[in-house]
Amino acid sequence: MIRIIVLVNLKAGKTPADYERWAVTTDLPTVNALKSVDSFTLFQSTGLLGSDAKPPYDYIEIIDIADMDLFGQEVSTEAMGRIAAEFNEWSTPTFITTRPVTGEAA
Repeated sequence: MIRIIVLVNLKAGKTPADYERWAVTTDLPTVNALKSVDSFTLFQSTGLLGSDAKPPYDYIEIIDIADMDLFGQEVSTEAMGRIAAEFNEWSTPTFITTRPVTGEAA
């Protein structure tokens, strides 16, 4: 399994309420409907443990991918291209691919 962690900051002039409405009505259901995706969850950053400082990111997305090859095909569609374009209008994301550390060879 591959987990993609997306660190998200909203662009200037974009409100959390509007972004969350778009995410809940468009982004989350669309991505969760992909056959290659086991789960897609959006989290709002609420603080830094033990600190009053503002978190460095507004939101964090966790996308669990069951089949990376299929995911590549699915995100290459015109419909997903529109979703990605909309997402980039809302935010400046950083996508990080990961693998679990289990003690077995990578």
